[in-house]
Amino acid sequence: MKKLVLVLLVSAFAFNANAQDAEKAKKLLEEVSTKVNSYKNIQIDFKYELNNKEANTKQESKGNVTLEGDKYLLNFLGFTKLYDTKKVYTIVPANEEVTVSDADDDETSLSPSQMLTFYKNGYTYVWDLLQDVSGRKIQYIKLTPTDADSDIESVLLGIDVKTKHIYNLIESGKNGTNTILTVNSFKTNLPLSKSLFIFDASKYEDYYIDKND
Repeated sequence: MKKLVLVLLVSAFAFNANAQDAEKAKKLLEEVSTKVNSYKNIQIDFKYELNNKEANTKQESKGNVTLEGDKYLLNFLGFTKLYDTKKVYTIVPANEEVTVSDADDDETSLSPSQMLTFYKNGYTYVWDLLQDVSGRKIQYIKLTPTDADSDIESVLLGIDVKTKHIYNLIESGKNGTNTILTVNSFKTNLPLSKSLFIFDASKYEDYYIDKND
């Protein structure tokens, strides 16, 4: 009987601790979301790493993205992607080609405009490690997809405790591929050109434009 009571007490304590951790994680994620939504625009320089030990694959690259509401301008892997809330323009200078598509037809599973708030739907989350990174306190939240068929095993979201900005994102795939996106700089409320999110076809007169009609 004493053993049974002890087991029940330990189970109750563990359940309560897990519930408190989930609540802490939810609160921190809500603070991040509130902070992100308070900015008129955001400009991020980032580093992207992809690793798969079994396939002996390792890639590293850098990029940058400017966000204003749902609009974005992304420069990454030698191409530029522009979204004006109606169309997505993918510009590939190496091929002298521009592909124009509807947002719903875009193959990108996670658009840049969702990058800072993707966790709000489709994930459960728990409180994870706290790390010191060059004097910055980075709190990790572990996210697990609610969709059992997802290709993602889990996501670790590193959050700067002081600024409430996302520091990095570590995604573990079920196929053994890990991707890490690290924010190198995070600038806000910049004086952006009014034409930044407008596609100017005159700049690409020599390009082949595929409108996917």
